[in-house]
Amino acid sequence: MTDRLDPHPKPSPKLRRLGRWLVYIVITLIVLVFVHQAVRPWYMNWGATGEEVNRTLPGDELAPRSPYIATHAITIHAPPEKVWPWIAQIGRDRAGWYSYTWLENLCLANTTDADRIHPEWQTRHAGDNIWLTPENRYHGNMRFVVYSYQPEHAMVLLYPGEEEQLAHHRPSIDNTYTFCLEPQGTNASRLIMRSRNRATGWMTRAFIYFVFEPVHFIMERKMLLTLKELVEKSSRQP
Repeated sequence: MTDRLDPHPKPSPKLRRLGRWLVYIVITLIVLVFVHQAVRPWYMNWGATGEEVNRTLPGDELAPRSPYIATHAITIHAPPEKVWPWIAQIGRDRAGWYSYTWLENLCLANTTDADRIHPEWQTRHAGDNIWLTPENRYHGNMRFVVYSYQPEHAMVLLYPGEEEQLAHHRPSIDNTYTFCLEPQGTNASRLIMRSRNRATGWMTRAFIYFVFEPVHFIMERKMLLTLKELVEKSSRQP
């Protein structure tokens, strides 16, 4: 009697388990994409009013084609002249970023956030570097460059190299980062943050969409809340 090969062999238990795990992973990824799509408008515009989201802020004219736009805002109960000194000293080489220091240091930032105003850190000029990490790391590219500086109102930052593109009369760039401070009544201020980003290539776009934007929101939200706490606390002190 001869053995016959089964024309429809059953997959091994190991292969069936692998197939089930692949199905679970695909379903989980699909659910995460839908959840991300649902919450993205909230975290991209956290704290901002509809009018603030749609308003043109300083620096927007430099990157009009950027599709990834985040607008975050917070009310601080202190006039702009009390808030701006804390913004002027932002940067790894000065007062830090008032955010999650442990998360910043995962990127080798070696950051320590200040809890008071330093008079020696109050001067900024167009062309200044605002560092995210020590200058000798990441080939000196982890920094912003100050494009425009209007004390007590606005500071527009660019990525390295983009200020040179504008100097060579390129019509637009891809990225801007803006601090905009506006008075609210006589004893309050509205701090509005606007970031504009543009990327080429599907991998870079996916990274911005699924990784950079959520992390940026977490860090910037913490920065705004910390600034509010520090400013309001110092304003109450004699």
